[in-house]
Amino acid sequence: MTYFRIHTKDIAWITKQPRGLFTAIGKLVDSKTLNKKETAEYWKNREYFEKVLPVPPFYEKGNPDCAITWFKDTPEGNDIYAQMDFYRAMAKKYGLTLYISKTEQVPGEIIYEDDFQIAVKNQKADAQITVSELKY
Repeated sequence: MTYFRIHTKDIAWITKQPRGLFTAIGKLVDSKTLNKKETAEYWKNREYFEKVLPVPPFYEKGNPDCAITWFKDTPEGNDIYAQMDFYRAMAKKYGLTLYISKTEQVPGEIIYEDDFQIAVKNQKADAQITVSELKY
């Protein structure tokens, strides 16, 4: 199976891995970069995704295992990613370069899985991951 994640170049403090798309746009909200209308749209999108995309339970505990999530290259994973157009549009508008990492192997120890994604901790040092800039 192929797994993929969309991220920036910034390294997240907790995971020590590139910051994922949801968090990157959340940081734009926190810094008040988005305008009022965009911020309202962010909260609308966030509410939607928290309903349709399961939030791994470790986030409730502050992500103590420093896990990162990878989408599955499946109809479910691809569909949910396709719906994230608001997040990609905000990244483009505000000059965030996005990257896509892909791997054909499980990149670490799976601590969570659902139909859309896996969450892994302890990323393998020898994981075969290709990273390329995401084209909008």
